[in-house]
Amino acid sequence: MKHQAMELHFSQSPRTPKIVFTITITLIILAIISLHYPLSGNPIFGFSKYYSSPSPEPSSPSSLNNNDSDQGSIKEVEGSEKCDIFSGEWVPNPEGPYYTNTTCWAIHEHQNCMKYGRPDTDFMKWRWKPDGCELPIFNPSQFLEIVRGKSMAFVGDSVARNQMQSLICLLSRVEYPVDVSYTPEERFKRWRYTSYNFTLATFWTPHLVKSKEADSDGPTNTGLFNLYLDEFDEEWTTQIDDFDFLIISAGHWFFRPMVYYENNKIVGCKYCLLDNVTDMKMFYGYRSAFRTAFKGINSLENYKGITFLRTFAPSHFENGLWNQGGNCVRTRPFKSNETTLEGDNLELYMIQIEEFKAAEKEGQRRGKRFRLLDTTQAMLLRPDGHPSRYGHWPHENVTLYNDCVHWCLPGPIDTWSDFLLEMLKMEGIRSYEDKLYPSDRKMRFR
Repeated sequence: MKHQAMELHFSQSPRTPKIVFTITITLIILAIISLHYPLSGNPIFGFSKYYSSPSPEPSSPSSLNNNDSDQGSIKEVEGSEKCDIFSGEWVPNPEGPYYTNTTCWAIHEHQNCMKYGRPDTDFMKWRWKPDGCELPIFNPSQFLEIVRGKSMAFVGDSVARNQMQSLICLLSRVEYPVDVSYTPEERFKRWRYTSYNFTLATFWTPHLVKSKEADSDGPTNTGLFNLYLDEFDEEWTTQIDDFDFLIISAGHWFFRPMVYYENNKIVGCKYCLLDNVTDMKMFYGYRSAFRTAFKGINSLENYKGITFLRTFAPSHFENGLWNQGGNCVRTRPFKSNETTLEGDNLELYMIQIEEFKAAEKEGQRRGKRFRLLDTTQAMLLRPDGHPSRYGHWPHENVTLYNDCVHWCLPGPIDTWSDFLLEMLKMEGIRSYEDKLYPSDRKMRFR
């Protein structure tokens, strides 16, 4: 966001005295409020040192780890230097973690690494340090004040659920929610923070579009799914009208065998091994799914919320694929110069960015708001944060592979809430500016 001087032409405008008087009175009021309410719930009053542009530009593939990236660009309010909160390094944080597996009941069993004997603890003691600025550690009281009277939905697969459970655990230092789910189905949960009238919800949709399991076994023993790439998944698109914030994500389920349908006809598949069906890369289905999901959001007349795309978080299997003995046994983060986003992970990320930008452009025309919660680089650097084999007891008679997809709790994805809170603060600043200067656009900081 370019911080430009206010375009006030004092010598040319007959409205100059009125404008000067209005600005003077406004500044006096702000000064009085800041003195009396230094911790006011309005983010403009001391909540955030940074703010960002409404539509961050994505990095190019070759500059994902480049400090000059404009992606998610954040600018210091009192300075002129840009700061991309999504580009940086992991640094030690001896104060972490901020909850434990014994203080938070929301941790899914398969991500409860400490319960199931993970011997090391250092993976919980890192924080994200953006290049050129500081990202504040998540403040649960601050978050709950900002979302008071609002609602937030996580739309996606089990990693989206992983993210929501991380948020619940971080908020548990202030309050636990009560279950207000309208169905006993675990994949569609709703929680309410009664003291704040804040609702959290999760909508299970691993492919984002309408899908159906055609074969529970399939070519790789992980199921064969029919994806209707041009049809909305109404399990969530019909439920989000009243939500204030929507966090959408998807990725890992697209590695499984799938049959692609368009106009109710098979157009191809990914490793389905069906006769006379053209084999296609998963990228075709992935792009189409995000395009349709964003189209679904933009088509909702009554949905007035903010949509956050949480970008792809790569897995970290080493020495084999997930079903061929691959594992993730590292105990420290990578530095940004020790690895790079490449191959399938890079392609998935770029597809998300491209479809996001197209949806954002269409959304602006329709009065919709889209934001990029770009977690990809940070998570690429955390091979140490997965459950691996510590998602069940060693003696259990279960068939489970090493989990290098999901994330231990507490763990690295707690930082996603650091990102999210900072972005919500930015929204408060934008909202304040809109109210302060509703008609005179030349007076806006942009």
